[in-house]
Amino acid sequence: MMIYLDNSATTCQYEEVTELIYKLSKEAFGNPSSLHMLGFRSAELIREARGQVSKAFPANGEIIFNSGGTEGDNTAILSTARKLRRRGNKIITSKIEHPAVMEPCKKLAEDGFEICYLDVDNTGTIKLDCLKEELDDKVILVTLMAVNNETGMIQPILAAYDLVKDYNKANGTNILFHTDAVQAFGKMNLRSVPFDLITISGHKFHAPKGVGAMYVKSGLKLPAFITGGGQENGNRSGTENTQGISGLGLATELAYDNLAEKQRHIINLNNRLREGLMSELDDIIVNGTIDMGVDVSDYGKRFPSVLNISFLGARGEVILHTLEQDEIFVSTGSACSSHKNSDSHVLAAMGLGHKEIEGAIRFSISEFNTLEEMDEAAAKVSAAVKRFRRLGSFR
Repeated sequence: MMIYLDNSATTCQYEEVTELIYKLSKEAFGNPSSLHMLGFRSAELIREARGQVSKAFPANGEIIFNSGGTEGDNTAILSTARKLRRRGNKIITSKIEHPAVMEPCKKLAEDGFEICYLDVDNTGTIKLDCLKEELDDKVILVTLMAVNNETGMIQPILAAYDLVKDYNKANGTNILFHTDAVQAFGKMNLRSVPFDLITISGHKFHAPKGVGAMYVKSGLKLPAFITGGGQENGNRSGTENTQGISGLGLATELAYDNLAEKQRHIINLNNRLREGLMSELDDIIVNGTIDMGVDVSDYGKRFPSVLNISFLGARGEVILHTLEQDEIFVSTGSACSSHKNSDSHVLAAMGLGHKEIEGAIRFSISEFNTLEEMDEAAAKVSAAVKRFRRLGSFR
């Protein structure tokens, strides 16, 4: 029996989504820009999906379809810099962002922009006092993630937005606020967040890979990041991925159906796994907080889809490959950084040392996991850690 606990890296598609994509691949393959019946049908499917996705966001905005979180984050950051660079050259982010945010910020720093990286506390929560100190008239963008992809910690994005809004009001500035909601969308209610820009990725909530979206608040117009034929109302050129976009729309509806019940289920799974591990093993550390939350206002708590644990005296990568032999799939951190031979920048920012980072495993849970799987995973992980600790004592 396969036990899949790497859902923060990617999720399996909903069966209904897979069936829809297969059907549309045969029946609705027309180019949405074509002026014939097949083209009109594809364009109508995209309109329907835009409506489905829009319902999960605030009402006063536009949905722009793209290829996923990386393109969305790059667009939000680089297009904002291009639009506002005559007004200012400072961007504020944090030390725990995904590489899709860190790398475009690094690129802008090479081009002369000032990038401020906010510190986090030992739970991995962004320090708001640092943000308050860094706000000035040079700032054009604040970009902070909603839920951290390695620890699951819910970040204080609502409070951060309030600081930015108050600063704008007091100083007559127009600092934009962007959040990478890739790990939150489909699992957390975001309909009331007032942000300027929000990015999401389909494959994190049982939609297809290679499709995502960006929410843009009404009245905000950024220069296009990808130019060409002027699709997506001139915001993102390229022939639309009709089947993927339709799958994204359906997955959004399915993900938010009975959301509270799904959240309770995932909380129970997370607690079962953590308690099972802690009952069998000493010298383990939960990276983040044990307390969990499910709302965007629950900052400083851990979202239940993620459990990151350091197993002292063992190496996470060795545990990962041992579990793989039993068809239990976990990760040691962000999938987008898995081939880099360096410690997790997220755990390092929290103050963890090399040995604690080296022994870290990320378990990420979905609505499809079961309590029985948590018991089996806890037993197999515990056995593997005990075995490697015994081997280590003879070195």
